[in-house]
Amino acid sequence: MNAVKPWLKKIGVAGFLFFFVKGLVWLAIFSGLGKWVVSMF
Repeated sequence: MNAVKPWLKKIGVAGFLFFFVKGLVWLAIFSGLGKWVVSMF
């Protein structure tokens, strides 16, 4: 079980970073769409 822990931690950090960046990208897309829609009207 001890050998699995560093590997699990590495996956956890990579997964966290992946979802963190993905979330930021979605926020950027939605804020950009919101500004675009507001500028249209």
